[in-house]
Amino acid sequence: MTRSIPALSRALLRALSRPGPWRRGRVIAVLALLLGLLLLLHAQVTDRGGLGSLVDTFLPWFGLFVPVLLAGALWRRSATAVVAVLLPAVVWTGLFGGVLGDKAHANDSDLTVVSHNVRADNRDPAGTAHDLAASGADVLAIEEITAQGRTTYEKELAEAYPHHTVQGTVGLWSKLPLSDVEPVDTAMDVGPLGATKSAAEKLPSNRALRATVTTDRGPVAVYVAHLGSVRVMPRGGFWTESRDRNAQALAKAIAAEDNQRVVLLGDLNGSTDDRAFDGLTSQLRSAQEEAGDGFGFSYPADFPVVRIDQILLRGVTADRSWVLPATGSDHRPVAAGVSW
Repeated sequence: MTRSIPALSRALLRALSRPGPWRRGRVIAVLALLLGLLLLLHAQVTDRGGLGSLVDTFLPWFGLFVPVLLAGALWRRSATAVVAVLLPAVVWTGLFGGVLGDKAHANDSDLTVVSHNVRADNRDPAGTAHDLAASGADVLAIEEITAQGRTTYEKELAEAYPHHTVQGTVGLWSKLPLSDVEPVDTAMDVGPLGATKSAAEKLPSNRALRATVTTDRGPVAVYVAHLGSVRVMPRGGFWTESRDRNAQALAKAIAAEDNQRVVLLGDLNGSTDDRAFDGLTSQLRSAQEEAGDGFGFSYPADFPVVRIDQILLRGVTADRSWVLPATGSDHRPVAAGVSW
């Protein structure tokens, strides 16, 4: 009996010396607070080397760290860490909670639109054209059209879409009449050499257009755009120079648009959370955020993790927005029904 007293004393001392639930899990608590601050202040992250744009683009995915940190807090039985995890959880919900769930609110729309980057080296352009026609859209915007692909799309879509225009590498097919068609200068050619090029010389590589679609309820200005690509480079970081320049030029063109009803369709090579699109998102609303189901990721087609294919609106209302099944492209088509 006397021998057990030292053992009990030692056990009691160990129990008393253990950190309580408010002292355990400090590392997890710090990580949770840092995550919450990143979500809350992401717009303040420097864009040097494109870091800010990269964070903006993948911001929704930072929410995956919340359950991981919560699991760690529970495993450590840390009250401090559990409370700290509430910060990123609340901030993420405030940023993206409204995106979750189906927000469609009408079955019949005045105009159904589809946008698709069909991929320059698409091995089955005819199949892609059939898939797009099967969507039943009134208006189809197609990006990354090659000279060879153009012939195929014009042939395969002619019956369903009697009106169309191709301006460089972007095109618009419509069941409704088109007018006032023109390429849009998105500053693809810059510098002294670019300034010397004529409109005819720039047209083959043109990546944006504007057209008026005439409907029974009045005209709609439709823009189709394919902004510059982005690159993740070991030394250069997240390279977005041409895309950002294109976005600024496109924003200026839309700001000068006289028609109050505007639909922008295209591959913008970035999400609407990206600060590079502030000039566009300050004028236009996202159909997916307004009437979609979830985030509507469109790229890459096999396992989409980001929405870089956009449908943006002004003067019209999105009734529904959705992503179509994959075609022969590395992007998935995006669609929306709009009314006014």
